[in-house]
Amino acid sequence: MSMDFSSASKLARRFLESLQEPFVGRQEQALMLTLALISGEHALMIGEPGTAKSALARRAAELLNARFFKYLLTRYTEPSELFGPLDLRALKEGKYVRITRGKLPEAEIAFLDEIFNANSAVLNTLLSLMQERIIYDGYTEINVPIWSVIGASNRVPEEPELEALYDRFVFRDYVRPLDQDYWDKLLDAAWRIEKGEYLAAKPVMGMRELEEIHKHLLSVDVTPVKPSLMRLFVMLEEKGMHVTDRRKGKILKAIAAHALLNGRRAAEETDLIVLKFTVPRDPEDFDKINIILMEELKTKDRVVRELEEIRKNIEAAQEVIERMQSFDPRLTDYFRNLKAARNRVAHLVKDIDDPEVQRLADEIIMTIDILVEEIMAKLNM
Repeated sequence: MSMDFSSASKLARRFLESLQEPFVGRQEQALMLTLALISGEHALMIGEPGTAKSALARRAAELLNARFFKYLLTRYTEPSELFGPLDLRALKEGKYVRITRGKLPEAEIAFLDEIFNANSAVLNTLLSLMQERIIYDGYTEINVPIWSVIGASNRVPEEPELEALYDRFVFRDYVRPLDQDYWDKLLDAAWRIEKGEYLAAKPVMGMRELEEIHKHLLSVDVTPVKPSLMRLFVMLEEKGMHVTDRRKGKILKAIAAHALLNGRRAAEETDLIVLKFTVPRDPEDFDKINIILMEELKTKDRVVRELEEIRKNIEAAQEVIERMQSFDPRLTDYFRNLKAARNRVAHLVKDIDDPEVQRLADEIIMTIDILVEEIMAKLNM
């Protein structure tokens, strides 16, 4: 039974919420994986061990009730370890057949740890699997049901022979250890796991529903953001962040996925935030792209940062105003500046549909209104 756009969006949102639920401070990685899965693309998490990369991948597969394959790659990994051993009986009959039960060719979601350690024999097969969903095995062409490969690595590959594999990961994120602010919650969560109180994943949907969501993604209108997107591409190129032609096209899917996740049939400028997952190549690029996007887009982070700056200025002004005597000539300037600040706050949150941001804006506006009344009283207005 097919679902409508609204149902698809709600189900995708529910998946995201369920995926991030047991993890501390891993909302960004959960968002990236959700966008990759509803886009039908591959995702890569770069970072040191112990940052929940494999746990996120496994939970995503469990929430989808998908066939899952996990493997740690080394330079000595043989193709048979991933793709199944040869069937010796068939080989005696002159047939080249692999036993693929429980192996990568039968998986729908796969997690490949330290993927850039793959040797050339494995690498060549992975490339065709990720790009074409086909494995070329001897003289046989095998169609595989893989939906997304989730890779993990503690490094960005520098070797030219790995560039093609790296580019297959449309979504990438640099997974850092949690900041000190999260340590208290992290310890609590770790202790619950040790006591066996881990929040088990219950399927939110199946692969068929995921395919339905993907179909709705392709119906999202991305034309409204194309001018802004092309402007950003030019800006990124000038700053040394090259985006390949192939990735430029794939980024449209990421934008559509973000719009769908937020219940929109047409993309908006805020959906361009997905560039932080799709543009960076090197670790330092992740910081660069975040700064650029916060400056260029009306994102929640940027709005909150500007609102906090306005609030600090208002609080500083409040201390001065309270010490001023009546009819102080500076009061007129403060009155005018406060009015301008109020208009700026209203403009900042005009298109932001977020309760947290709106609450912060309301608090600032209330403070401004109180100060304006105080100034009017001192000026006998």
